[in-house]
Amino acid sequence: MSEAGNSGPKSLEIGKAAAYRVLARKYRPSNFSELVGQEPTVRTLTNAFATGRIAQAWMLTGVRGVGKTTTARILARALNYKTATVDQPSVDLAVLGEHCQAIMEGRHVDVIEMDAASHTGIDDIRDIIERVRYAPVSARYKVYIIDEVHMLSTQAFNGLLKTLEEPPPHVKFIFATTEIRKVPITVLSRCQRFDLRRIDAGALVAHLASISAKEGISVDDDALAMIARAAEGSARDSLSILDQAIAHGAGSVSADAVRAMLGLADRARIVDLFEHVMKGDVAAALGEFRAQYDTGADPAAVLTDLAEFNHLVTRLRFVPTAIEDASLSEDERQRGAEFARTLSVRVLSRTWQMLLKGIPEVQSSNRPVSAAEMVLIRLAHAADLPTLDEALRSLEGAAPVQNGAPRPNGAPAGSGNGGGASAVAQTRMPAGSGGAQTMRLVETTPAPVAFVAPPEPVVETQSAPLKSLADIIALADAQRDIAFKVQVKSYIRLVRIEPGRIDVGLTSDAPKMLLNDLTTKLRAWTGRSWLVSLSKEEGGQTLAEMESAKRENAFLDAKSDPTVAAILARFPGAKIIDVRIPDAPEAETAEAEVPVEPPADDDET
Repeated sequence: MSEAGNSGPKSLEIGKAAAYRVLARKYRPSNFSELVGQEPTVRTLTNAFATGRIAQAWMLTGVRGVGKTTTARILARALNYKTATVDQPSVDLAVLGEHCQAIMEGRHVDVIEMDAASHTGIDDIRDIIERVRYAPVSARYKVYIIDEVHMLSTQAFNGLLKTLEEPPPHVKFIFATTEIRKVPITVLSRCQRFDLRRIDAGALVAHLASISAKEGISVDDDALAMIARAAEGSARDSLSILDQAIAHGAGSVSADAVRAMLGLADRARIVDLFEHVMKGDVAAALGEFRAQYDTGADPAAVLTDLAEFNHLVTRLRFVPTAIEDASLSEDERQRGAEFARTLSVRVLSRTWQMLLKGIPEVQSSNRPVSAAEMVLIRLAHAADLPTLDEALRSLEGAAPVQNGAPRPNGAPAGSGNGGGASAVAQTRMPAGSGGAQTMRLVETTPAPVAFVAPPEPVVETQSAPLKSLADIIALADAQRDIAFKVQVKSYIRLVRIEPGRIDVGLTSDAPKMLLNDLTTKLRAWTGRSWLVSLSKEEGGQTLAEMESAKRENAFLDAKSDPTVAAILARFPGAKIIDVRIPDAPEAETAEAEVPVEPPADDDET
């Protein structure tokens, strides 16, 4: 008896719970006037129905949640609209028609909805082809709504073509897809295509506010803006997030609750982080990031929000009216506009590129916090680095270069082991000056003109004039630039050389920047400007070719020597593996100093 008595209230509670409908279904649009953000599509269909130019098939495409299936149902309702006073297709659906309720609930016998994801084969399409011959049971048109039509097989598409091109007058087709590129062009050419757009964030905020008011839910404006941004233009996603936020906040929705629920960072704190990064203050940037992480913000989400704000600042620089976006917070509006006035496009674009590269690194890292901190450190260090064009311009009119890198005024010239390392070492700040200055090539603020020291006189480091490629090789040896030495030996053919000028020819596989490197390094190493030009004359052999020829001649001479020939004959299997040439006089070229090795194609190796 007790069990029977308790079953009634439990059943009632279960019934109440089952009666709840999620917001995305409860507030699904039922006519064209309720569609959010799809004005171009509504206008086209309105004009088509008004003039009687009703197509036989429509293709609705767009991202998830923008209203493709809903639009298809409204269109089916408009095609079969019938009231006591109206008996023709109409887009004015203010009054509920005879077939409207059943169509919007997906239970009308003449409006057939099919999910192509689960009905992909030719047999499913053959069934449709067989049934289109029969007239509708009660409605004006028999309407086939095929969702995710791109999932149909090639055979299914081919089987549908003839019916789609010449359907019976009482049949209409409405297709919906998120992957329009996967639909054959033969099918697209037989349909009127409508691209349903992502819904603007401002429109989504207004839509969510309206629904919240109808539900009697108190929602912060910042919370609505966060939900609209997270939905990325999808009305269904935004309503699902709002549903979740209402449950999370037990009936009220605050910005902090939505931020915690979605793992987002505070937008005002993102602006603070952006400011620290742009100032090059690494310690403050890392401290702010850690504070946001400790409050529950996801590292990748922080960088994503940072990239979005960087994009906003860049956009405000060119489109000031973007500040009126309803999804923006007051901090984003005011401080974003200030950053847009003060930051250059080169800084913003470089920050954007570095963030695009850094976000996937954080997402795929086993230590996302550390990876995100390294991205922020790179951003802070690069905040005021010059662009390539600016660096080249400063090289042309500023101090002499040391191994291809700019040398600050007053910095001592050294031999160096590479341009990049030398430049960094010369611009390193004292330990107490802050980490953000360590890698910078230029000062954050230019020094007053009165205190700029004049360029130091260049002291020529090469006492003897350059007369051959061997002299350039010797100079590269002195500078310990082994990579450049190898390039000179392998790719350059000397045509003529004189003080301040050198004409050369290049091998077909020479690096494209070799002549520029030669000009830069000769200027740095000799203390004078050089004109290096590519001659039309072929020039002589490269030093590598000379060495190869010398090796071959040395081995031929060794083989023809009577003493060596007698030794080889006396010891079967003996081979010449090396030829050592006695020290050559200084007058001979430097290539004679290289030990002679056996030629690669000689059997006597």
